[in-house]
Amino acid sequence: MADRNRRAADSQSGSRAVLQVRDLHVYYGQSHALQGVNLTLESGVHAVVGRNGMGKTTLCNTIMGLLKPQRGSIRFEGKEIAGLAAHSIAAKGIGYTPQGRRLWPSLTVDEHLRLSESGSNWSIERIYESFPRLAERRRNGAAQLSGGEQQMLAISRALLQDPRLLVLDEPTEGLAPVVVEQVEQLLARLAEEEDVAILLIEQNIAVATAISEDVAIMVNGRISRVMPAQQLAGDRTLQERLLGVGRHSHEDAELDTLVEETAPTAEPETAVERVTAEATEVTSAPQPESGQPSNLVYVPPTRWSSAAWREGKGPQESAPRPPAAQRPSRPFDSKPEPLFKEPPTPLGALLGQEIYVTGTFDTKGAELNYIRNCLLESGLQAVRTVDLSTSGKPSSADVPPHLVAAYHPSGGSAVFTGDRGASVGAMALAFQNWIQRQRGIGGIISAGGSGGTALATPAMRSLPVGVPKVMISTVASGDVGQYVGPTDIMMMYSVTDVQGLNQISRRVLANGARALAGMVRDVPEKTDNGGGEGRKPGLGLTMFGVTTTAVQQVTAQLEDRYDCLVFHATGTGGRSMEKLADSGLLAAAVDLTTTEICDMMMGGVFAADEDRFGAFIRSGIPYVGSLGALDMVNFGAPDTVPARYRDRFFVEHNPQVTLMRTTADENARMGEWIAGRLNQMSGPVRFLIPEGGVSALDAPGQPFHDPEADLALFDALAGRFQETASRRLIRVAHNINDPAFADAAVAALEEIDPTKRTSRHAAF
Repeated sequence: MADRNRRAADSQSGSRAVLQVRDLHVYYGQSHALQGVNLTLESGVHAVVGRNGMGKTTLCNTIMGLLKPQRGSIRFEGKEIAGLAAHSIAAKGIGYTPQGRRLWPSLTVDEHLRLSESGSNWSIERIYESFPRLAERRRNGAAQLSGGEQQMLAISRALLQDPRLLVLDEPTEGLAPVVVEQVEQLLARLAEEEDVAILLIEQNIAVATAISEDVAIMVNGRISRVMPAQQLAGDRTLQERLLGVGRHSHEDAELDTLVEETAPTAEPETAVERVTAEATEVTSAPQPESGQPSNLVYVPPTRWSSAAWREGKGPQESAPRPPAAQRPSRPFDSKPEPLFKEPPTPLGALLGQEIYVTGTFDTKGAELNYIRNCLLESGLQAVRTVDLSTSGKPSSADVPPHLVAAYHPSGGSAVFTGDRGASVGAMALAFQNWIQRQRGIGGIISAGGSGGTALATPAMRSLPVGVPKVMISTVASGDVGQYVGPTDIMMMYSVTDVQGLNQISRRVLANGARALAGMVRDVPEKTDNGGGEGRKPGLGLTMFGVTTTAVQQVTAQLEDRYDCLVFHATGTGGRSMEKLADSGLLAAAVDLTTTEICDMMMGGVFAADEDRFGAFIRSGIPYVGSLGALDMVNFGAPDTVPARYRDRFFVEHNPQVTLMRTTADENARMGEWIAGRLNQMSGPVRFLIPEGGVSALDAPGQPFHDPEADLALFDALAGRFQETASRRLIRVAHNINDPAFADAAVAALEEIDPTKRTSRHAAF
């Protein structure tokens, strides 16, 4: 009792704060979760509020020693605790009720309490007096309790340690309104009657403001501002901004500005205000001037949005998402991807040591952890588990589901909907956004059924070609095109279902892990489009059977200077070439065969998607293009041709491929569409029009020779094409397969990539 009175006297005199956090930085791998958090709690209840994914749970786990900070200080009653083990921190007098409560389902209420009893001021008898409902349910298992009863038990378990500080992470999450009110009253009574300070992490602003004196607003891993609880309670606009979802990253900066405007303007008088004022100086950032032009990029709101501030740049603005009707389709994706993509990161800058084991740990935990152990046994040290579960169950993974879900454009609430199909698609999108923001990736591996495969592979596809990727799946023995797409995912058939460990599954999972380990260890130290000393830069070329001669002539002239990578323009081929461009593995492209656009617009079988040319728009690498094989649409056997085309002109390429000649009207539409995409390219562009025909079948005397249809294509393209100093349209009076056309294509490339000229060309 004497110690208790002493602590109360210390608090009242203000001689030292119960909790003081200074410049706290925490990372998940390369992801900067807490970015200089400053927080002081002297006594009473101090609430921390903010949207999903802002770092609130990470702050709790770091205070409790469950996560290690990379930098910063955590002082409890004046003594440093940062970096101590969790049990040592708890023994010093900090109680913790984690998000999700984390009770043992098989233990009764009484068994929970007896495991936690420490023989101090709080006894089991006192718990039952304070919580009569728990006394009534003392012989019931934790799984038989209601949500409110479980929360009472979680708080009681912490109180039995006689804490000086109680850290509560989302205590009202998932509770009915009447139960929320009961928990609110309980916390208010504890704060008023007991000698315990409470750090309350809460999304329910009504609860946070009702029982706390001050509220800290957490934005992008930082405490943006601390303000009086009653001031926040009376400001509906600020409340909506704090817990709104689906907002863009620039609104985080707007939120900081709004908080500044609503905060007291007088000199700070309390320790909380002094610390907050210091934090505000660190986190403030200049706002873009209105009316200034900017390169707008859609970026989902995440805690990493403020990373640019560390480099002295202002917050990145976001473009509004276009109407759904204008968003491109993605044939190889089971779920939609974000329309706007960030500039690709070069493979050499992306690769590192982090190995991600991903999947649904609520149902495949044993199998995924077995893979993790196999990777560790193979000598890989930086192995991280990433949980993609959508059940809402507690997770022990290094990266739990709610952290991944926060990367959904509409926030975590869009993922945990209770609708399994919608949740899987939403989590797949969130994981894709999450993985694209990681750095230092050594490889990624997953295991699962059709659902787990659909969850993991979109993120794998979004990684550059060259990053090791392994998918162990029950669906790997069938058509895996929808999962692999244009990338280098290694699909491995699981043989038995990914459900439990047995003599077969252990061998298969271990083989997959060792395969990934071998890939990771064999990655060269430096990988880029130039490849390093002695390597030729990568050059992407597109070819079809009817443009083979053209591409062969071009490669013959360039193969001494470039590593010529030829892609068959069958839908996947074009996407694969652009994937390499996005991955930073191409120095330039000679995209002579754009025939996949025909199939995309007319319903053929070798279709591009509407992101065709997108990699060159994003990367800005030197681009030479043409209209190769735009005279034909590809179908399967003759009986597969749609009925609407039955009266058209066809050539049977082989029994499995039927070619249909495009019309003048179709050519005009394609020409306009291509010009629109070329106009978006900011890098050097030369686009060639082969006036003598666009394929071997379009030459004079050949079945698809149709000068009128070709002219419609050429005129539509030229009519919309916007020439600039770096973007030019070149007319060549030859068929695409003539030697003169190949010479013109090579000359165009040398014009926009002059460093690659031969000495002979330089002499002239």
